[in-house]
Amino acid sequence: MKTIISSTGKKLESGFDLRFGRAEWFCLLDEETGETTFHENENKEASHGAGTKAVEKVIELGASKIISGDFGPKAKELLEKFNIQMVLLSDDSRSIADIIDRIK
Repeated sequence: MKTIISSTGKKLESGFDLRFGRAEWFCLLDEETGETTFHENENKEASHGAGTKAVEKVIELGASKIISGDFGPKAKELLEKFNIQMVLLSDDSRSIADIIDRIK
């Protein structure tokens, strides 16, 4: 299973980003191999539709689960349509590495 974690940066030490559509980066975790890759959110500053464009990126990356702090209504509707699990986490003091350790 591949999981996206919204991130403030492109390193495992980076902070967790509570925003989904406007997150700076997405960390893609392959839970089978443990491999992580970081993907910049090119649409984080879009004037509108950042959430739906982020969903397109999630689908492109093949993720079936997203961990973030919030999902807008349009993004949530699309994620439900594509059967992508949404996990809400409200603690932005965690690093991406901390979250990955909790998943394992």
